[in-house]
Amino acid sequence: MKKLLETLYVTTPESYLFERNGNICISIGGVEKAAVPISQVDSIVLFGKNTLSTALMAFCSKNDVTITFLSENGNFLGRVCGPVSGNVLLRKRQYESLTDPAFANRFVGDLLFCKIRNSKSVLMRHGRSTTDEAARRSIAAAVSGLTELAKRLDDCADIDSMRGVEGAAASVYFSCFDTLLSSPKGYRFETRSRRPPLNEVNAVLSFLYTLLAHDVRSAMETVGLDPAAGYLHTLRPGRSSFALDIMEELRAPLCDRLVISMFNKDQFQPRDFIADFGAIYLSDKGRRKVLEQWRGRKRETIQHPFLKEKIPIGMIPCAQSMLFARVLRGDLDRYPPFVWR
Repeated sequence: MKKLLETLYVTTPESYLFERNGNICISIGGVEKAAVPISQVDSIVLFGKNTLSTALMAFCSKNDVTITFLSENGNFLGRVCGPVSGNVLLRKRQYESLTDPAFANRFVGDLLFCKIRNSKSVLMRHGRSTTDEAARRSIAAAVSGLTELAKRLDDCADIDSMRGVEGAAASVYFSCFDTLLSSPKGYRFETRSRRPPLNEVNAVLSFLYTLLAHDVRSAMETVGLDPAAGYLHTLRPGRSSFALDIMEELRAPLCDRLVISMFNKDQFQPRDFIADFGAIYLSDKGRRKVLEQWRGRKRETIQHPFLKEKIPIGMIPCAQSMLFARVLRGDLDRYPPFVWR
């Protein structure tokens, strides 16, 4: 298993990054603030208006460190990486599998079944701990609804019909998301809003989903898979469809649980958010707060349900990418999605 390396997040506006003696150095206003050995980093994520030297770009490309540019609000802008890694035959098999209906249907069905199961686990965990009888009934009804929708996946003849089941499952899951929140400041989820997020809970959810998408795409490129060649999400130029596919099984256990925990522990203040023409985004302080929790979460270890070995949570995207590569190579008969236990 690959060693878990750090992602260097740069959130301070007007930061300048450069290379010196094998280190990634950061200066703000002409004053050097930090220096990180490149051996400890596998990617750099820049938020907002930051710059870096061309020498650092070349240095990162040579050392397989990807550089991702995001807007202040976490929207993807661009990405710089070195030569494509991996076996070309692996990608060839991946492209061939896109036109294999039996393979694609089986993969998407297993993926969505796991997504629903992980969503149910989040609900049931809170259903067991709440003392609010109305909330308990609401969660129980949602769990029952998700169970019935999971059964319907077996009757789906194609991926389009599976997408319909997924949409219905997402509606059931998010319909009782507010019952999982007990924020002392009264922050509410209300309904899922993405572009743009319309409240604080959605702002944090969208930000964490962006971070997860970055990690999944990086893991796929490390293994040698094409993040754009997806099965569930339709193919579109500039879209990491396959990374979005694998994200589906990981959203609830990795992102949703962290969002619920942070709000319920009263870790956010009004200054952590900014309003922009009706949209709500994380402020610089808010982003730093979430990033700190995200990095700590990724360092925690779990026993992988299929590999039966302890790995850091941050290695889950890499483990799932490697398992999918083993399916393409014929070492596994079926892709084992990540089931949170």
